Amino acid sequence: MSGTSAAVDRLLAGDAERRPRADARRNVERLVDAARTAVAEVGVDVTAHEIARRAGVGIGTFYRRVPSREALLEAVLAEVLDEMIEVARRAMADPDPWRGLTEFATAYVQLRAASCGLNEALGGECGLTLPQLAPLRDQLRLLVGHAHEAGVLRPDVPWEDVAFVLASVTTSTRTIGLRAGADQWRRNLRIVLDGLHAAPGR
Repeated sequence: MSGTSAAVDRLLAGDAERRPRADARRNVERLVDAARTAVAEVGVDVTAHEIARRAGVGIGTFYRRVPSREALLEAVLAEVLDEMIEVARRAMADPDPWRGLTEFATAYVQLRAASCGLNEALGGECGLTLPQLAPLRDQLRLLVGHAHEAGVLRPDVPWEDVAFVLASVTTSTRTIGLRAGADQWRRNLRIVLDGLHAAPGR
């Protein structure tokens, strides 16, 4: 996690009157990075102790550097949503509308898995209510509209359907007793995108 992490900046915002020491900032960076990976690997019940262990700091340092487990996860969740918005903006700038939509969809599925896991850890059951959701919806609407105008996305599929279809692509590793193969979610996404393409089989 870089020193310019938005989550780190949010967590350190309370120290605006005094510049945090470099080692303090590094500890917050470690905690942010550990929180993201811990939720993905351990699940929504991840504890402050587990996050601290993964970050290589003591629980005392954890609570000196962040207000609470919830505040840490909220900051990380906001950062993930910011990343989704940035991915959508880059996709809009791609001269190939279908390639842009495909690259957004790939990144979105990965980031959504992280954001839903974090939100569940906060008790939201993936019912995200952060302010970043409105600009994310706007970016997706523009991206889908761009693909429609270029004739590469099925005209009968509105942008709201694209949001739900992408949400259906799961990164789960098991279902009905079956274990997912390598890159299973990528194959699932490819099937979904083939269904959305105005010229299937591209």
